[in-house]
Amino acid sequence: MDALADIEDVPSWSPLHKHTEVLDRYPDGRPHHVKATFRILGITDKELLEYHWGDNWMVWDATETGQQRGQHAEYNLTSEGEGRTRVRFDIILDLAAPVPGFLIRRGKKMVLDSATECLRTRVMARSTA
Repeated sequence: MDALADIEDVPSWSPLHKHTEVLDRYPDGRPHHVKATFRILGITDKELLEYHWGDNWMVWDATETGQQRGQHAEYNLTSEGEGRTRVRFDIILDLAAPVPGFLIRRGKKMVLDSATECLRTRVMARSTA
């Protein structure tokens, strides 16, 4: 969860995140509201995200942006023994305009790779440092 909570560091490991800024935090220090700039498939979008945290989960919701009517995403982490964690990532996007299916598929792959593989690389780099 520490890698997910370190919002300011996300642009260093996620190629989709161009900028993040934590606007306020919960009393435990985890981000509550975040401004983020994303770039995917040549389209840049700025979002205001509201985060909610549990012991093994994190959720964010975005209000309407220039490219979306809304967004909801969830990370759920399940321990699978010493040093192993299963990560489940789900995201729902309500796009503001119709997008061709082949672009949806490409964008989906980019988002899932960033949300899982890039996160895994970042966590593994931290654990060996």
